Amino acid sequence: MHPKHLSIAGFTYDLPPERIAKYPLEERDNSKLLVYKSGKITTSSYSSIAEFLPEGSLLVFNNTKVVEARLLFQKPTGGVIEIFCLEPDDQYADITSAMLQKGNVKWKCLVGGASKWKHGMKLQKEVFENGKTFIVEAAIAGRLSDSFIIELSWQPQELSFAEILHLAGFIPLPPYLHRDVEEEDKNRYQTIYAKHEGSVAAPTAGLHFTDAVFEKLAAKNIQKEFVTLHVGAGTFKPVKAETMDEHEMHAEFIDVSTETIERLVNHLDKTIVAVGTTSLRTIETLFWMGVKVTRKPESSFDEITIHQWDPYEIEQTNVAAIDALNNLLQWMSKKGLKRILSKTQILIAPGYQLKIAKGIITNFHQPQSTLLLLVAAIVGEQWKSIYQYAMDNDFRFLSYGDGCLLWDES
Repeated sequence: MHPKHLSIAGFTYDLPPERIAKYPLEERDNSKLLVYKSGKITTSSYSSIAEFLPEGSLLVFNNTKVVEARLLFQKPTGGVIEIFCLEPDDQYADITSAMLQKGNVKWKCLVGGASKWKHGMKLQKEVFENGKTFIVEAAIAGRLSDSFIIELSWQPQELSFAEILHLAGFIPLPPYLHRDVEEEDKNRYQTIYAKHEGSVAAPTAGLHFTDAVFEKLAAKNIQKEFVTLHVGAGTFKPVKAETMDEHEMHAEFIDVSTETIERLVNHLDKTIVAVGTTSLRTIETLFWMGVKVTRKPESSFDEITIHQWDPYEIEQTNVAAIDALNNLLQWMSKKGLKRILSKTQILIAPGYQLKIAKGIITNFHQPQSTLLLLVAAIVGEQWKSIYQYAMDNDFRFLSYGDGCLLWDES
């Protein structure tokens, strides 16, 4: 069955509010780990995850960094306007270049209290840091169907937008935590390997990894590789349509180097495991990009962008993963590209078969979410028994909760 016809009602479970982890554990790798393989469920912890991975495996991590994307402005009348920076305006090639803009920038944003923001009104806030005063201004530059284009400007102008967010913004915790950001979150809502700024949500599967865990992995010759997918607010967007055909999957920026793709090629005959849904969506996107250039070697950059239904509607003609990735590398070489900087809208749902990864390390996800669909694509109907086991055995759910290692059952 084409995933378009899936009813989201079949992917729900009862999640009591008290089972949602509002705070992280004191030690990252003390989080519980559910391991599912060949119908068998085992309980362990992240500190012992190396025991469940074959020697010589390759783990793929998402090294995006969460930015302080929430900006609060107080109007002269006292009311507060919240600006949630989602992604750069389309005039910028990628998030990195937009983050480096100096003096002003245009950004797609959600606006809390937009009805109270009168046309033409410019909002302003002052920030005091280390004896210096920084001024940030915001004006509405355009309106979209579900968001706004906000022009942000600041003084001193030599500061980058990333620096301004550090000074004036707040980490955007997931809305289901129902609490304000605290000092602890600045560190704990980032992976220890976070590098490239641009996400409005953490790749939470990676929050459990520590230097001690990496040492155990290295001792078993388990290697690690990094991709970048900047997580958008759409990751929290519930599926409100009855069938997936009516749901638009969010698009997110990806950044992958030729060296990373080459390492994936070299590990296809071994075991590749994605750490998180974002890493999985990124490496599976690479496969489908490779399929597109295999079928049309002269494809333009725009033509290889992966859209929501591409994996289910592109004529694959049995392209092997190694051929897809090698052809993508050849296409990049001809274009003089060292990196893939693009967007992906890929939806992984039941009916999808993994092309690159053999398994995934991930947290427990919200009912009726596209992330739960992804889990169901990997383990089939067994997702229900896995989640029930987690519920019965006091696992903690969602971003700050525990996680699982799921092996592909297809």
